[in-house]
Amino acid sequence: MQGDDAELTVAVRAAQAGDETAFRTVYRSVQPRLLGYIRTLVGDADAEDVASETWLQIARDLARFSGDADRFRGWAARIARNRALDHIRMRGRRPAIGGDESELATRPGDADTADEALEALGTGRTLALIARLPQDQAEAVVLRVVVGLDAKSAAGVLGKRPGAVRTAAHRGLRRLAELVTADGTPQLPDPGRSTPGGTASSGSSNGVTQWRARTQKDM
Repeated sequence: MQGDDAELTVAVRAAQAGDETAFRTVYRSVQPRLLGYIRTLVGDADAEDVASETWLQIARDLARFSGDADRFRGWAARIARNRALDHIRMRGRRPAIGGDESELATRPGDADTADEALEALGTGRTLALIARLPQDQAEAVVLRVVVGLDAKSAAGVLGKRPGAVRTAAHRGLRRLAELVTADGTPQLPDPGRSTPGGTASSGSSNGVTQWRARTQKDM
């Protein structure tokens, strides 16, 4: 378990025991990524409202949660998705991320390092490009790369098989790399070339780079 995961696990358990400071720690750790996911579903205008509804439910149901940091992120993302879909139904709108869910191949694409695209972008611009992906690919990419879930946890949020989520994420990342290049970003690094040290840099908490290492473990 990574250091930040261990700290989040401890904070979640303390929050379950009624520690308000620990709950604030949990919120600060999870909220930025969770808000990014919600934005891909409902758009910027409604994201904060849906996030508030999400955290109200998290606070209400926290005592019933069981698991570590990874499970908590998946649990929170599932609540966020349900609240977002409720919001969309109430407004009579389609999800912000466009396209119908397409049938997925059983074998992932060859370009399993297309997430190099994310290193060239800030979070806001990345999410704007992700919003141009088909819905299944956009959700898979955000859950894997932004929220930081593994394929099994992301599959639980989406109600799919892990293999289908991996395939959607691969396709989405490959398409995202194409969008980045078409959007005027310099040519991405050779997919076969690793970044220095093999891990993401410790950039700002508002960047995407620091989230990349977590998802590489089982893409």
